[in-house]
Amino acid sequence: MSLTQSKQSTAPLPDLVDPSFWARPHEERVALFEELRRLPHPAFIQQSMPGVPWAFGYHALVKYADITEVSRRPQDFSSNGATTIVGLPPELDEYYGSMINMDNPEHSRLRRIVARSFGRNMVPEFEAVATRTARRIVRELVARGPGDFIRPVAAEMPIAVLSDMMGIPEEDHDFLFERSNTIVGPLDPDYVPDRTESERAVIEASRELGDYIARLRDDRLADPRDDLITRLVQVQADGEQLTRQELVSFFILLVIAGMETTRNAISHALILLTGHPEQKRLLLSDFDTYAKGAVEEILRVSTPINWMRRVAARDCEMNGHKFRKGDRIFLFYWSGNRDESVFPDPYRFDIARGSNAHVTFGAVGPHVCLGAHLARMEITALYRELLAALPQIRAEGRPRRLESSFIVGIKHLNCAF
Repeated sequence: MSLTQSKQSTAPLPDLVDPSFWARPHEERVALFEELRRLPHPAFIQQSMPGVPWAFGYHALVKYADITEVSRRPQDFSSNGATTIVGLPPELDEYYGSMINMDNPEHSRLRRIVARSFGRNMVPEFEAVATRTARRIVRELVARGPGDFIRPVAAEMPIAVLSDMMGIPEEDHDFLFERSNTIVGPLDPDYVPDRTESERAVIEASRELGDYIARLRDDRLADPRDDLITRLVQVQADGEQLTRQELVSFFILLVIAGMETTRNAISHALILLTGHPEQKRLLLSDFDTYAKGAVEEILRVSTPINWMRRVAARDCEMNGHKFRKGDRIFLFYWSGNRDESVFPDPYRFDIARGSNAHVTFGAVGPHVCLGAHLARMEITALYRELLAALPQIRAEGRPRRLESSFIVGIKHLNCAF
């Protein structure tokens, strides 16, 4: 049914932030987003949430131009609660009130503090850690043989890099992996079998992560080390310092946003290179020449973070469309990365695409991902080692995808070589 036909009837458009929509066949979702991008203005999606006695909705921004325009105008479009559908409940604010869910001036203050210890000035240190970690993971994979690709490879890479930088021991990697799964997959029965317990499970996993980093904070204040946690908790030259709550929320942001984005891009990369052997051959022919383009194309096609939310901070206009204060707006990066007006033949996986200004890490503006350079570095380092040691590695069988609308995730994938 076309959108024109849908408007003439009473049938509402599907809720694009409902996990059941993302469980639909790929072709069906592609077709709907193509129709939505052809509309002159953003579609308004009616929504009904469990426990909310009234109907409400949101504007779905699916065009690249709309996503980038809203992203560069924080004064008009608030990021408060950006990673949530209806806003943070009070019991989770302590754990998710990080800079990704903030507006200025709080956002700029936190980003400034964190950037000193996490920004591009740390690239040489990050690169050394990423290379060392990738070599260890590939060496263990070769010794172990074919099988699970997610936990020992795709997930281990960002967990191990982050842990190395923060001084987290290897025996705690499973703890981080399991709590992260619960937080990103509360509606996935593999992670939370009883859906009625999903909110409690997220709160408990968040509390455990918060308590964990708080203990590390206290330890580093008493016994400083040469690691990222120590740098984050020390008083800066201008007297600024992360509070306990700020460190907790930033750590959870690193665990969820940093680990999940990289983990799922690495997983999608194996599927994409397996499904497009000509692109894999091209990458193998000269890794140094094609690696940068391959990583950008993997990030564009996989789009591990599907959407972010904004709320109109005041009555305003954007690309000819008027919003009223309080309007909810969702930026669908998955659709923006397939906008035909920006990416010719957008469904083609092409590591030599050239210009690739995707919005996987957000668009131009204050909330563009601070750790994007680290994610790129990790993906590059891992596939450099992986393809050098196992050029015939391939995905085997059907991947099992995470039941989520926010994370375009893969929870199980086997590899063969």
